[in-house]
Amino acid sequence: MRVAVEDDQSKPEEAATAVTKLINQNHVVAMLGEVSSSRSLAAAPICQANNVPMISPSSTNPRVTQVGDYIFRVCFTDPFQAEVGARIAWEILKVKKVAILSDVRNDYSVGLQTFFRQHFKGFGGEIVAEQSYSEGDSDFRAQLTQIKSANPEAIYVPGYYTEVATIARQARELGISVPLIGGDGWDSPRLWEIGGEALNGCYFSNHYSVDDPSPAVQKFVSDYKKRYNQTPDALAALGYDAARILSDAMKRAGTTRGDKVRDALLGTKDFQGVTGTITINKERNAVKPAVVLKIENGKFNYMTTVKPTGT
Repeated sequence: MRVAVEDDQSKPEEAATAVTKLINQNHVVAMLGEVSSSRSLAAAPICQANNVPMISPSSTNPRVTQVGDYIFRVCFTDPFQAEVGARIAWEILKVKKVAILSDVRNDYSVGLQTFFRQHFKGFGGEIVAEQSYSEGDSDFRAQLTQIKSANPEAIYVPGYYTEVATIARQARELGISVPLIGGDGWDSPRLWEIGGEALNGCYFSNHYSVDDPSPAVQKFVSDYKKRYNQTPDALAALGYDAARILSDAMKRAGTTRGDKVRDALLGTKDFQGVTGTITINKERNAVKPAVVLKIENGKFNYMTTVKPTGT
């Protein structure tokens, strides 16, 4: 039996080529990956056309699983993550006026800001300013100056850690002291290395926390450290859950035949994963919680767990 594991080091078109080779030449029966949404969107149609189940550990864009009935994910989706961001602002920070600074060229960032706006306004909040940048930018002072003039009580920055860290530093240099709020794109040790103390008091949503007191989480963290001599990040935890869910589905299916494994994956319910209790719904998305982390002196401190509405 061959299962392919795809990584995040290639461009979307390169990912598509690699997946085609894995299916046609290596005859894999399932695919773990891709990691990013853009690469998953390139790889998914190939898996779908060949009836090869694909499970993305971390592609949060809603469109990924809409490709077809062989495409799954074990992470939450951007609409839920954006709701968590809105709850951070409304329920934890208890602010009513928020500005948004998003990456206009990134589907992940654009999607999050769209859903965040809907949820925050639904709670009764007000979006007082909206500014954008493009991935790779290094000077955000013009956008931040405009935001500062609107007097927000917090700023939602749904980008990746590279730009977010610089945004935090430049915001503080301009005298903006309000908290920044973001999503799982912030999750990297490099965030603090680049942004430093400018990030203190900021919050972001993520898939799990190494400080979560859950016995399952603590055992995973301990075992991972013993084996790899480093602390597992969210991608490590998600990859672990994806592999375990696929293995469980294959055992229940009693075969590696694509359609049978697909049906077994659809039957996944209340699976006890490291990143939460996971149920796969009819849209092949994971119904699961998110955690809220607060940045304090270089640590991502666990604050609370937010469950999807109705669970």
